[in-house]
Amino acid sequence: MSDSGSIPTNAFSVRSPFGRRAIGLSVAAAVGGFLFGFDSSVINGAVDAVQGTFEINAVLTGFVVAVALLGCAVGAIIAGNLSDRWGRLAVMRLGAVMFLVSSIGSALTFSVPDLILWRVIGGIGIGIASVVAPAYIAEIAPRQIRGGLASLQQLAITLGIFAALLSDAVFAWGAGGAAEPFWWGLAAWRWMFLIGVVPAAVYGILSFTMPESPRYLIAKGRSAEAKEIFARLVPAADLDQTVRELEKGIEDDRKNKGVSLRGPVLGMQGIVWTGIILSVFQQFVGINVIFYYSTSLWKSVGFSEDSSLAISVVTSITNVLVTLIAIFLVDRVGRKPILLTGSVMMAVSLATMAVCFLFSTGSGDDVSLPAPWGPIALVAANVFVIGFGASWGPLVWVLLGEIFPSRIRGKALGVAAAAQWIANFLITVSFPAMSALSLPLTYGMYAAFAALSFFYVWLRIPETKGMELEKTETLFIRPPKKTAAK
Repeated sequence: MSDSGSIPTNAFSVRSPFGRRAIGLSVAAAVGGFLFGFDSSVINGAVDAVQGTFEINAVLTGFVVAVALLGCAVGAIIAGNLSDRWGRLAVMRLGAVMFLVSSIGSALTFSVPDLILWRVIGGIGIGIASVVAPAYIAEIAPRQIRGGLASLQQLAITLGIFAALLSDAVFAWGAGGAAEPFWWGLAAWRWMFLIGVVPAAVYGILSFTMPESPRYLIAKGRSAEAKEIFARLVPAADLDQTVRELEKGIEDDRKNKGVSLRGPVLGMQGIVWTGIILSVFQQFVGINVIFYYSTSLWKSVGFSEDSSLAISVVTSITNVLVTLIAIFLVDRVGRKPILLTGSVMMAVSLATMAVCFLFSTGSGDDVSLPAPWGPIALVAANVFVIGFGASWGPLVWVLLGEIFPSRIRGKALGVAAAAQWIANFLITVSFPAMSALSLPLTYGMYAAFAALSFFYVWLRIPETKGMELEKTETLFIRPPKKTAAK
């Protein structure tokens, strides 16, 4: 039964006090997504300089870039238990500290092993933030604007990507190259890592200005504190009902505390596999190759370092703008039509890039894409980013927050997030070696996964727009087959 009859819809509009407060807290929490995006892409401008400084091969280079993602998987797995034990805000602060330490350590690294260590530490912090931030948003967001607020996490990720690529470009341009010395004799690529202390500090400071999650407070028996926080987020007429429903939900969760994710589908429940498959598709289309390696990619086909950095910055701006479009449309158009459209755009643009790279000429450091293939590849890359940023980027996070039954939501979210990080790792670590073997084959493989994602959504993913969390799970549970009457 919907509660929209007792609560005026405009009570939760972005112009109402309740809507503005929910948005403000969601924006502050989503800074964790900014750290995720920043950490993901800051290596973009530094990767060639790191490879040259430490004289490492393509395989080890891919591992240095991707190893942070293994830390992210660990962070995602432990985040749920830590936040239930210590509170959402304490875990946010832990993530901020780990990323700050990682930024300083990576900037001052003296060898590949210790660089790997610092990137793993930062990855754990980012993995923690990637789970805690959307969980916090979901726990303070009214359902009428939940889709838009949940999408703020992805918007923050895109802004972090943009900030990282822009700062990379500024340092490289200022020094005359990523490997050249800049302020205080430190190479520009080291400053690219060091600047990460700024968003880490901002995230940590913001966590001291935010109220604790009401759900966590009620779970700890601090209902009076939770009620004070809810009083600023929901209309007075609905305050007691909101607290009662949350108390009932927490009690149900306690009853199901020992519930397992195990099921009949390859050892797990089918709905868990749905979350894992969505997460894997989101990464196997190769989106993070664009944000981790785009500078190296464009240099490898004949663009200068300055031009390659500029292209990467423009691509990240495109990503931010289309994510805003997704936030605007997700609660109006729905999840499924947007995902299907995104899959088509990604499949076509990736296939186009694969064809373009068939026509690259030269070898070694003298490689180029002759006209018209160079401009076509650039356009296709940005169409790919548009297709992803307006669909699979933000909407997978929205769906992961909606599809799981409450009794397994925390555990299932951790598994799905870990699957996403592992898939990201596999794509990231394999790209240098695969691209050296064949760029057309590499992008053709990403195009194939994009096409498969279309059919998976078309056949298996129902629409969840506007539904209460308690009801969305029923869409993913198939009723038993009816036997014909004899």
